[in-house]
Amino acid sequence: MKTRILVSLTLVTVIGFSATSFAEGGNWGKHHPRREQVNDRLARQNHRINKEVKEGEMSKSEAAQLHKNDHKIRQEERDMSSQNNGHITKQEQKTLNQQENANSKEIGK
Repeated sequence: MKTRILVSLTLVTVIGFSATSFAEGGNWGKHHPRREQVNDRLARQNHRINKEVKEGEMSKSEAAQLHKNDHKIRQEERDMSSQNNGHITKQEQKTLNQQENANSKEIGK
């Protein structure tokens, strides 16, 4: 009986620590709608850039610069979300979208 209680308490403790570290890491927020919108858009832009290079409409150096800009936006999104339990605010989403708009305009020039 004591063994069962000890095993149960140990299990509850381990699960509790796992849940706490999981939430603190912000992993649960990766699929937050505002983060998904920003990251889906970055993925589409990445695809557009690669398509233009493949079709010869953009040089590899131009593509590298656009990818670098997108990488900075993605890193900024991660930094913002880490400060807010895995979420970004509406204003942060707006700011990121404005940055993506500027980079998007450079694709297909």
